[in-house]
Amino acid sequence: MNLQLTDKTALVTGSTAGIGLAIATVLAAEGAQVTVNGRTQERVNTALQDIRAKVPQARVNGIAADLGTAEGARAVIDQLPEVNILVNNLGIYDATPFEKTDDALWTRIFEVNVLSGVRLSRHYLPRMKQRNWGRVIFISSESGSQTPPEMIHYGVTKTAQVALARGLAETLAGTAVTSNSIIVGPTASEGVGRFVKDMAASRGVDSSVVEKEFFKTLRPTSLLRRFETPEEVAALVTFVCSPLSSGTNGAALRVDGGVVRSIF
Repeated sequence: MNLQLTDKTALVTGSTAGIGLAIATVLAAEGAQVTVNGRTQERVNTALQDIRAKVPQARVNGIAADLGTAEGARAVIDQLPEVNILVNNLGIYDATPFEKTDDALWTRIFEVNVLSGVRLSRHYLPRMKQRNWGRVIFISSESGSQTPPEMIHYGVTKTAQVALARGLAETLAGTAVTSNSIIVGPTASEGVGRFVKDMAASRGVDSSVVEKEFFKTLRPTSLLRRFETPEEVAALVTFVCSPLSSGTNGAALRVDGGVVRSIF
């Protein structure tokens, strides 16, 4: 299928590893001109090398900036004043009991997970509307609808992203610009991979044992019964980025392995 992305420019935030890197790679393979983002130039350069190795014809560049700060957002905007596609993938998480989540932790996770997308969307959306074409996507999580008790602060930010995407879509009525969120299930990202590997090593068992126990005890509603791959997530995201997805706006689309039981 031709996703008609060869004349589109895209910014994927937090795209030096995991889901973000997979999204950037698939967009590049579909012909889009992609800007990769990470906090350090070293990580950005490594990601660019990875994409070019997989997609020799890729049109990619990178910007090193911490988008969890207003200064970082400004740095990206100054270097990349216009894009057709904005994928707000940047996100952080940690497992901390609610009573130990102080104001600093709440502020930081909102800055990274929510305000990074707010700041960039605030700049790029008006320009998309002027051109009457654009795509804004927020990479959310099933934790936004099934908030994990050990990561309440994270779950709240994921809920906020869904509301933000829908609210922005309401401002785009009658245009060819869309705003959507993607509800992602447990995925074999860089951080999850380390967690599973370390847990398996500490117990002297294979990683597959830890993965099986995770879905039996912590995500028993999963229909996939395994971690998704970043590429499985990227496939849906890339379609939503394309002109072929023009009928999808204000939606919370699920690629969650069936973890969320509700049908709406």
